[in-house]
Amino acid sequence: MERVVYDRMAELDQLHWWYRARREVLAALIRRRAAPPIGARILEIGCGTGHNLPMLSEFGAVEAIEVDPAARAVAEGRLGRPVGSAPLPGLNGVPERTFDLIGSFDVIEHIADDAAAVASIARRLKPGGLFVMTVPAHQWMWSAHDVVNHHQRRYSKSSLGRLIDGSPLKLEALGFFNSLLFPLAVGARLAGKVTGRQDSDDKLPPGPLNAALEKAFAAERHLIGRVPLPPGLSLFAVASAT
Repeated sequence: MERVVYDRMAELDQLHWWYRARREVLAALIRRRAAPPIGARILEIGCGTGHNLPMLSEFGAVEAIEVDPAARAVAEGRLGRPVGSAPLPGLNGVPERTFDLIGSFDVIEHIADDAAAVASIARRLKPGGLFVMTVPAHQWMWSAHDVVNHHQRRYSKSSLGRLIDGSPLKLEALGFFNSLLFPLAVGARLAGKVTGRQDSDDKLPPGPLNAALEKAFAAERHLIGRVPLPPGLSLFAVASAT
């Protein structure tokens, strides 16, 4: 990702509706479909500024990896201990068959060889351990946001399913989320293409709008992992190691 993306993440990850609501949705998904054991060892790969680490710490002892030095420094301050720097797909130095839960949230789309990345992650899980991932959906929604974030691709439900099916992991759950706001996002994206105005979509909205968007997105915590959601901006997958 470009430097500005990490800087904006550090500035907004406690304020912006997307970060705040997504943490609630992810916590519900993990609680409902992963249910780590007491004392679980958890690894977040690509933790950015560490904004998910307090949420993940509710489920066990958390370790983290981040390749960007400045973001890693912020994450270390939040975690209170060192954060690793081993990049995907190699994950050199990360012990195999160690973790009960590995999370990678909007990371795999950055990796050129996503199949090698998932296979490498699978080797770091204990037998029966779970991998929870999220990725952006719908290649037709490609925009300046994807360019600035150095995405390699966006995923369809079928392409994400094929990625897991072609790995050593067993697919346990797959679905859309950030669905309630999907029509608004599509309208904004199409309007930007018509007018020629496209940006990275990560500015902080005015207070009332930010609160309303957070409430709408966060409402999906009651549904995710329980019932299939209609098409949304993102996809999740939960997969288990054998």
